[in-house]
Amino acid sequence: MAAEFSRPGSLYGAVDLGARKQALEAQARREAAGPSGAASAAVIEVTSATFNADVVERSMSVPVIVEATMRRAEQVQQFSGVMDKLAAEAAGAWLLARVDVEAEPQLAQALRMRAVPTVYLAFQGQLMPLFEGPLPEAQLRQALSQVFEQLGVEAAAPADESDEPPVDPELLRAEQAVEKGDLDAAAAAYQRLLARSPGDEGAKIGLAGVGLLRRTMDLDEADVLGRAADASDDVDLQLQAADLEMVSGRVDEAFDRLIGLVRRTRGADRDQVRVHLLGLFDALPADDPSVVRSRRALANALF
Repeated sequence: MAAEFSRPGSLYGAVDLGARKQALEAQARREAAGPSGAASAAVIEVTSATFNADVVERSMSVPVIVEATMRRAEQVQQFSGVMDKLAAEAAGAWLLARVDVEAEPQLAQALRMRAVPTVYLAFQGQLMPLFEGPLPEAQLRQALSQVFEQLGVEAAAPADESDEPPVDPELLRAEQAVEKGDLDAAAAAYQRLLARSPGDEGAKIGLAGVGLLRRTMDLDEADVLGRAADASDDVDLQLQAADLEMVSGRVDEAFDRLIGLVRRTRGADRDQVRVHLLGLFDALPADDPSVVRSRRALANALF
C-alpha cells in the first residue's frame, strides 16, 4: 500500500489528510497504469462532462455499473474497494464507473439518488437503478451475478483467495491508522514492518507517504508556491514547494524543481536537496517512470 492529491474538504477535520492520502495512493497506483499513466480500463472516474461518453456510449458495447458515492464518507470506502475488486475480477466483462456526487451535485440530482452509495446499471444506452446502500461483499456479488445472468453476460468468476498470502497485520494496522489520521501509529507500524522486512516496498512507500503528510499538513499551498516562485534559491522553501507539488499529483514538477535546485546549489545545501529528493522517490514504486527518469536526471546534475 502506498500512503495512492487535490485539496477538497477535509476527511479528518481541519487538516486535509484525506485528500492528500488519496493523492499519494493514486501516485502509487501509477505502476499498474503503465508508462502512459492511464487509469485502469475496468474503473472509470466520471464527471457530468464525461458521463455521456464514459457511461452511456460505452454501455452500447459493454455493461457499465455506475457507483454514485461520496469519496470522503468513511462508511462507503470499504464498499468502493470491493467494487474495484469485482471490476478487476470481471476482466472487461463489465466496467465500473464511479461518480463522486459531492463533487458533481448536478449529476447527483440528475440520477435522482436518495442514498450513498447508489448503484446503477447502464446497458445499451439505458440507465436503471439497481440498489441503494453499501451491501456486504457476498450480497453484492449475488446482486451483480443476478443482473449479469439476466443480461446474458458472463462475468468473471470470483478470484480464488485460498492461495493468496494473508495481509501482514502490521501493514493492515498502518493502513487503518492512516485512515484515522493517526500518523504516529501509521509510521510506527510501517517501521516495525521494515525492521522485520527491510525490502518491503509497500512499507517503504507508506512510510514516505506518512512523512509527506506530516510535512505538508500545516502548509498553505498557494502561499508557499507563491513565495517559492520569487525565491528560487531558498532551499527550505523550495523543499516545501516540492512536497506540496507531490501531494497535489504534480510529481514531475516536484522532481524537476529539486533537480534544478541541485544544479544551483553546492556543499551542504546541495546534499540536503539530494537527500530530500531521494526521500520523495521513496513515495513511489522504484520502477515508476517518473522516478526512473528523475534518477537519471539527478545523476547528471550531480556529476
